[in-house]
Amino acid sequence: MTKRTWFGGWSCLLFRLFLFLLLWINAQGQTRYSVPEELSVGSVVGNIAKDLGLKISELYDRKLRIASESGKQYFSVNLGKGELVVDERIDRESLCGQNANCLLPVQVIIEDPLQLYRIDVEIQDINDNSPHFLSSERALKIAESTVPGMRFPLESAHDPDVGSNSLKSFTLSKDECFSLKVKELGDGRKVPELVLEKSLDRERKAFHQLMLTALDGGNPVKSGTSQINITVLDNNDNNPVFNKPVYKASIVENSSRGTSVLKVDATDLDEGTNGEIQYSFGEHTPDAVRSLFHIDAQTGEILLNGQLDFESNPTYNIEVSAKDKGIPEMEGHCNVHIDVLDVNDNPPQIVLTSKPSPVREDAPSGTVVALISARDADSGVNGKVVLGTQPEVPFILKSTFSNDYSLVTNGVLDRETFPEYSVEITAVDSGASSLSSKKTISVRILDVNDNPPIFSNNFYKAYVKENNSPGSIVCSVSALDLDIGENAKISYSIIDSKTQNVPVSSYFYINSENGSIFSMHSFDYEKMKVFQLRVQAKDHGSPSLSSNATVHVFIVDQNDNAPAVIYPSTFMGSVSHQRMSRSVKAGHLVTKVTAVDADSGHNAWMSYRLAEATDASLFSVTFHTGEVRTKRSVSEQDDSSQRLLIEIKDNGEPVQSTTVTVDILIEDGFHEPISDFTHKHTEPEKKSSKITLYLIVSLASVSLLCLLTFLVLLVKCARGSRGGSSCCVRRSDSEYKNPNRNLQIQLNTDGPIKYVEVLGGDMMSQSQSFGSYLSPMSEFSDFTLVKPSSTTDFTNTLSVLDASLPDSTWKFESQQILLQKYICESHTGELRVAKKLMVEENKNVFSITVLVQDNGKPALFSTVAVNITLDEQTTDSSSEHRSSPSRETSPSADLALTLMES
Repeated sequence: MTKRTWFGGWSCLLFRLFLFLLLWINAQGQTRYSVPEELSVGSVVGNIAKDLGLKISELYDRKLRIASESGKQYFSVNLGKGELVVDERIDRESLCGQNANCLLPVQVIIEDPLQLYRIDVEIQDINDNSPHFLSSERALKIAESTVPGMRFPLESAHDPDVGSNSLKSFTLSKDECFSLKVKELGDGRKVPELVLEKSLDRERKAFHQLMLTALDGGNPVKSGTSQINITVLDNNDNNPVFNKPVYKASIVENSSRGTSVLKVDATDLDEGTNGEIQYSFGEHTPDAVRSLFHIDAQTGEILLNGQLDFESNPTYNIEVSAKDKGIPEMEGHCNVHIDVLDVNDNPPQIVLTSKPSPVREDAPSGTVVALISARDADSGVNGKVVLGTQPEVPFILKSTFSNDYSLVTNGVLDRETFPEYSVEITAVDSGASSLSSKKTISVRILDVNDNPPIFSNNFYKAYVKENNSPGSIVCSVSALDLDIGENAKISYSIIDSKTQNVPVSSYFYINSENGSIFSMHSFDYEKMKVFQLRVQAKDHGSPSLSSNATVHVFIVDQNDNAPAVIYPSTFMGSVSHQRMSRSVKAGHLVTKVTAVDADSGHNAWMSYRLAEATDASLFSVTFHTGEVRTKRSVSEQDDSSQRLLIEIKDNGEPVQSTTVTVDILIEDGFHEPISDFTHKHTEPEKKSSKITLYLIVSLASVSLLCLLTFLVLLVKCARGSRGGSSCCVRRSDSEYKNPNRNLQIQLNTDGPIKYVEVLGGDMMSQSQSFGSYLSPMSEFSDFTLVKPSSTTDFTNTLSVLDASLPDSTWKFESQQILLQKYICESHTGELRVAKKLMVEENKNVFSITVLVQDNGKPALFSTVAVNITLDEQTTDSSSEHRSSPSRETSPSADLALTLMES
């Protein structure tokens, strides 16, 4: 029968346990489960995936984990099923003591994105503890004179279980003199009392042995026993009596040692030593209580003897005994209940529920960084905590649950400015004298490719000597990217463009890693003076960012070209022949040697010197101009044939030089052409007037020519600036394809030598001079073709020349008319009269442009401008009249030569 009852009780208990496992409630947005204590490890508490509305697959992907505020991890999650299972033995008594409502808070944390769920697990009590007494034996001394009805308090048993499983009743073994009464105190405690039913007779029975049994209300019932040994004493038949059965007091937890808590008072109706009372704590008072409190044995005053802590123990129940000094001694008992009052003596604590996650610098406001909780061991307002952060950081705290916060972004993040933030969390409680604590957490900012590479300079200049070795380094460019990692890794490249229809990448190579630029060819300054490279720096981010810089590579001229003689011309022989009258004076200009150097700058500065001469005392050569002049008058003893070897040197290193040989024939009776021409005039006044007219016309022409040249250049500068080019610069598809030239035309007259110099040069090099001369003593008509160091557009140059000359006959329309009057031999260059020339009013001066073209591919051109002045005395009816500059037939001619390449 007993066995069936036990089985039935367990069946009921298992049914209740199963029912608790299936029940959960959702209060104030939280999930609650109820489970009994002492469940085996692995027992299922509930399906949190279903209850929280999560999919099974999300539990693993989003890294669900459990965090417990109690310090121990009592539960875990079966990610495969989504079930909350027991992970460690749960003892309700160790967690909650005598508190009937035992809740175990559990935090469920889910990442990606961060979410926090709070679950309360109610731990239900089971009857796993038996009532027990602190001592297994209790000794009492009762005088035989004690009247029936007297009560003697016994030790109460303790049962850690609560509710129906707690202590319910007491039983006493059978004895004719004693019975048991249970006294219930106001706080729910039960105190057994031994009641004397009849007078004792020591002579009949001096010792009584009783068994006190404590029973709980569990199913099955559990019990504990204590043996009571009673010794019957004689005489002293009145015991001390307290004026209150229960004393109550309260004390602030920060009270100092020696503070009086309360005073108990008892009286004894006996006299003498039987009525003298001494107070003491009950013999079963714990040592912890004895260390905190002290009772004065004479007065009954209870004093504080240690430091109280409300958070450790908010209440104390102390049994106080009053004993007299009679024989046998009598005693009385009372209970003292002391409440400890809380003060705000515990600063709040900051707990990181989850570690801070790194944040991308482009993260939007409101991105969750970390989960934070606050705790305070104090109670009431002293335990209410508020969290905050410093205002200068782009983060704020948002409250999620009570004392639970989320740290979220609240502003623009920039890793380049602040790669890492130290966020100081401050917790302040709400006590009258508030306490605070601080905790600093580091939040790392992840880089985003938001900064393009930046060159140290937008424009670079590099100088490379011509004739350099291919593969030599030209310069290095560098860019800086404020990002890090792959976002800051830079690759350099050349943005391909064309120079003279050739890609720039065929001239230069750039190291993609360090930005070093190398030449791939040997350069010739005379062909190309400058290169423009556009270099791009691109990072390896996604998407990648880039920036550009311009590199101007200037080719530095080297002295690799010797001077070239353009006058006197020697293409028809190795020696230039000149004629001179024996009657000339010292300082007479015999001829002028003109040379050009394809180099520029100092390398193109030339000097002339007389290397060898038949008679060095007769001739001299001007050092800078190359003019050959007589040093003295020619004497009869001087040879009629003089040979001069003139050396022309440039100013470069190493020095380049060339020579030209000039043969001068000294003739007797050789007169100036102008003098011969004037001898044909019979009237001296007419001769004088004509010479004066020629001088006036020459000066006016030179002045007008200079003025027109200046105006033409000024107009071209103005047009060029409106077209986006610099002054006097015309650019083709490649900016430096054709170096530009400034042309200057200068009329020079020196005795019988009449010549026009055309000065042209690059804007970035020394000016070069091209000239053509016709001497009356020359045996040949000199048409010199010289190829310059750089090319110029034929049409543009011809336009400049047309605008520079002072006569409108330079226009092409007039040229067509003049071509009907003259014939130019295509191979010899002889200019002949095609028909009879007539002197017209204001038309006695004509200008003819002779075009010289070679047969190469592409063909090269040059032009020679010939000014012809007609005199009324000059008559020639023959259509084959030679206009070559001979002594007898050639009029005074100003010959201008300029060279152009199409």
